[in-house]
Amino acid sequence: MANEPSAAASGFAPLRQRLFAVLWGATVIGNTGSFIRDVASAWIMTDLSSSPTAVAMVQAAATLPIFLLAIPAGVLADILDRRKFLIGIQLLLAAVSVCLMLLSAAGLQSVTSLVALTFLGGVGAALMGPTWQAIVPELVDRKDVKSAVALNSLGINIARAIGPALGGLILAGLGAAVTYGADVASYVFVIAALLWWKRPVAADDALAERFLGAFRAGLRYARASRELHIVLLRAFVFFALSSSVWALLPLVARTLLGGGAGFYGILLGAVGLGAIIGAVALPRLRDRISADGLLFLAAAATAAVMLFLSIVRIQWLGVAALLLLGAAWITALTTLNGAAQSILPNWVRGRSLAVYLTVFNGAMTAGSLAWGAVAELIGVALTLVAGAVGLLIAALAAHRIKLPKGDADLVPSNHWPEPLTANPVEHDRGPVLILIEYRVAPADRTAFLAAITRLSAERRRDGAYGWGVTEDVADPDVVVEWFMVESWAEHLRQHRRVSKADADVQEEVQRFHRGEQPPAVRHFLALEPGRAGEPAPGR
Repeated sequence: MANEPSAAASGFAPLRQRLFAVLWGATVIGNTGSFIRDVASAWIMTDLSSSPTAVAMVQAAATLPIFLLAIPAGVLADILDRRKFLIGIQLLLAAVSVCLMLLSAAGLQSVTSLVALTFLGGVGAALMGPTWQAIVPELVDRKDVKSAVALNSLGINIARAIGPALGGLILAGLGAAVTYGADVASYVFVIAALLWWKRPVAADDALAERFLGAFRAGLRYARASRELHIVLLRAFVFFALSSSVWALLPLVARTLLGGGAGFYGILLGAVGLGAIIGAVALPRLRDRISADGLLFLAAAATAAVMLFLSIVRIQWLGVAALLLLGAAWITALTTLNGAAQSILPNWVRGRSLAVYLTVFNGAMTAGSLAWGAVAELIGVALTLVAGAVGLLIAALAAHRIKLPKGDADLVPSNHWPEPLTANPVEHDRGPVLILIEYRVAPADRTAFLAAITRLSAERRRDGAYGWGVTEDVADPDVVVEWFMVESWAEHLRQHRRVSKADADVQEEVQRFHRGEQPPAVRHFLALEPGRAGEPAPGR
């Protein structure tokens, strides 16, 4: 219809929302500064050491902290004020770049200091990643979340198109200290935008999660979510095998293509420009190709670029190949990130995205170190060939495991009634045993068990650490579902977490119940030594 927005227009709809547009613009500037810093660090390392392992260590030092700290960072993203947390992280990252600037100005930069400060910058990135991603639903309407995720990827790649080329020019013309100084200046814009954002202050909540409990709840959710497992598997396969081209790109620029620092910046700029082109085309591609198809095309294109770079020795052809790599990379990133965002409820979004980032950066870190070691043995060109062949084979195998569609309604249903208690229960009491008694006809037993098995995943995702179904030996029609929750407070949170999609599964289970009354629900608290003989409160 004529009045319907085009795919491209709807893809840019989040930019019409002022809050998202301001923060998006600030992050483009901030990411440009980060790419300026990264291109300087990567190139300086090739001056300090010609070893492929040393060069790959820069990539590993940047991603290892994200692998180690992403999950704790996700917990903090879910329990702290995200705006204030982001401001603190920006100050940390600015301090890292100030140290790099001063060391370079004094001529004291070494392999050790460069790797150490890159690692510290990785710590800041680890803390920042889950939080930036978790605030997306706060900035746009739910219908625009996937477009906002794509625009965030576009913004990163706009920075990738500008930052490396600019960094290479500054590095070649003005030196490392000025290059790092440009990164320091970029943090001013990000911090100013975060200070401008007047994020609503959350009301005090007696059920607010604490770090260790939130950490355990996040891990339980990740362990129980099959849809998240699929996204994580597909991400690990792609990033572990495609990491060779990123880890070895400085050596591709220097040894295979015979370029200098400025040319290396141009190569990275070509990646960013290709990603911008890919991001603009992506809304139309999503209308025609499934998410699985897009991810397979991204893997095939990446493998083709790796094979091409292993044989080409003409610089402008290398630049052209990096354009395709950028388009493939943003296609894979946006597809996988969008799949992850679409299956996560808000209460655990930061933690689960942190698990995703842990897998992403773990794959990049392990891949970078492994491919660097392989390159020491067989050379850069043959390593790219090996990575490309492995990526193609893995993409064909993983294509059979379909990504989740992410169309479930994850808004809390709030349909569970408050538990009935004779007396107030302390929030830290636990564990809690919940029993739900159904009456199921023998003819329905098989179908009931299939339905309640699907329900078990929801129980575990929302807080249960044990689950089972039992039958009454005296009355086989009576079936009791049980599950354990670590504390009374966690069970009350479980009431809040049940989504509308989960409520539909519960309704399906309850259709098999044949009793005159709804299934009976009972709650049991563990008795602690010294508590059993105490009089009940209020008596």
